[in-house]
Amino acid sequence: MIDRRHFIGLAASTLAPAAIVRPALAQTQNWPTRFVRMYVPFTPGGGIDAIGRIVGAKLAEAWGQQVIVENKPGAGGNIASELVARSDPDGHTMYISAAGLAVNQFLFPSINYDPIADFAPVTLICLFPNLLVVPASSPHRSVADVLAFARANPGKLNYGSPGHGSSPHMSGELFKSMAKVDITHVPYRGAAPALSDLVAGRVDLMFAVMASGLPLAQSGQLRALGVTTGTRMESAPHVPTIAESGVPGYDTASWFAFFVPAKTPSAIIRKMRADTVTALADPAVKQRLNQLGVIAVGSTPEELGAHMKLEIAKWGPVIKAAGIKVGD
Repeated sequence: MIDRRHFIGLAASTLAPAAIVRPALAQTQNWPTRFVRMYVPFTPGGGIDAIGRIVGAKLAEAWGQQVIVENKPGAGGNIASELVARSDPDGHTMYISAAGLAVNQFLFPSINYDPIADFAPVTLICLFPNLLVVPASSPHRSVADVLAFARANPGKLNYGSPGHGSSPHMSGELFKSMAKVDITHVPYRGAAPALSDLVAGRVDLMFAVMASGLPLAQSGQLRALGVTTGTRMESAPHVPTIAESGVPGYDTASWFAFFVPAKTPSAIIRKMRADTVTALADPAVKQRLNQLGVIAVGSTPEELGAHMKLEIAKWGPVIKAAGIKVGD
């Protein structure tokens, strides 16, 4: 609901002098004036990298400028986050990020950026479950098998993740907490090396993002045991939920979103968001996203900002209660 003060402020901005409005319009009309760099906080080959490249290609068509995807892995995404936070807020730097931006403040002794103050939200791109997968050679053929082995052999199973604070890491820790099992976390510098070791059988399981885990399961290199959301996914209807497979109430979804450095002009943010929504509605993009098992969203900047605060409020207590720290 818009209160009286908000309404007055809205009216004032609507009736702003042309001298104030025209520069903002000109700024949007002239942007982008060169290539736009999109930073990805993990290595190539993972789900976040795939989504960034799919959407980035459509944005490049709309803007008439290249969208250059640059992977900056390391420190659970902190290297990329700090780089973006210190970048010029001119609209030529984008950041595709996920849960790590919200939770790393609880995992690391210190971070050199503020996840709220140093970034401007653009749009929540998509939501999706993670997929509990094991090597094709694994003796475990169900979530029940994993639980039985873990309970009989505490600490003997391990699970890989793209790094501390990533959504697969958080999904794994939630699984451990709710199922009351002891499984060792093995962090990697991105999803690709983690999945490579998983396929080879060097790690036992992974809560992989659907965008990277599902194609490997469909090709027979991995075996999908369960999805992390409370309902099954249309893209993989035969895969049961973890909740129905022995961990009642287990329900978590991952997300990817676009951010830009704080103080990026709002007119540019609005156009960036509008063009992303258009890209997500493109039939070819929708088909590719459906194949990857993700649900396109295209939120407003305000909705993404609220989502970030909810994620911080949700995961902070979980991480603290479990005593999860970098190096565990």
